[in-house]
Amino acid sequence: MSMTRRQVLAAPAAVAATREAIPRVPFGEHRISRLIVGGNPISGNSHVSGELSREMIDYFTGANVLKLLRRCEEAGINTWQSRGDRHIRRLLNDHRIEGGRLYWIAQTASEFADIPKNIRTIAASGAIGIYHHGTQTDRFWRAGKIEQAREMLKVIRDTGARVGLGTHIPEVIDYVEEKGWDVDFYMTCVYNLARPREEIERLAGGKVRGEFFYDPDREAMLQRVRQTNKQCLVFKVYGASRKCGSRKEMLAALQLVARYAKPRDCVVIGMFPKYKDQVEENCRLFLEAFYPKTS
Repeated sequence: MSMTRRQVLAAPAAVAATREAIPRVPFGEHRISRLIVGGNPISGNSHVSGELSREMIDYFTGANVLKLLRRCEEAGINTWQSRGDRHIRRLLNDHRIEGGRLYWIAQTASEFADIPKNIRTIAASGAIGIYHHGTQTDRFWRAGKIEQAREMLKVIRDTGARVGLGTHIPEVIDYVEEKGWDVDFYMTCVYNLARPREEIERLAGGKVRGEFFYDPDREAMLQRVRQTNKQCLVFKVYGASRKCGSRKEMLAALQLVARYAKPRDCVVIGMFPKYKDQVEENCRLFLEAFYPKTS
């Protein structure tokens, strides 16, 4: 018997998140969970510091990756978003050998010389969706070569996988919508991490060390999420942990997304469960933000 949402939120940690708890939405012929586990921590990309990135790499042994993926399935998260590189494909294969059934939505691996070949390899590994790497999309945009991204989307379409475009720049969405590109979904970052250094320093009022996360960016991208009729997978909701100072702050970050998200839009959250059960925590927060209790 499935639990009501009230029962889920009141349940002890061991059973708090159930397969029925996280709603699922259409993604082509599949139904994916609206909360998706992201792959950045597994790949050691913290977007915070070199120290944290190395800690993630040390923590995420093959065994710990599989443990996280199993925990996500237990909690009702049925989709994993991650890079389409050899390391991730091997982990995905190990997950499947163990009986795991997570759907995979893959990012192109921009470090490969032959991206069309990378796309076909990703598709052969069973990805249900493939999206053009947002950082590379943004590089093309800045260089006036955005049509090169469109060519890669055509390659994705030929594989039969759902076609996605990633970006950190709201104006890219405007352009693609205006031109009517053949896209099924967007990977939309709520922070514009593609700004040139001089623009960053102007907005920050001085020198900035590391990556610059500018809060006004969030609603600028979320407005595009609301405006497009394409499905959006929204990521960096917590600002790569910058909005994780308290439960209240995390909930507020998710509630902001919930105010703009369309019924089929999803949230992608990378999880690093070294110190606490982030899967359960994020399931609870997601439900509270997107499906608040009514009295």
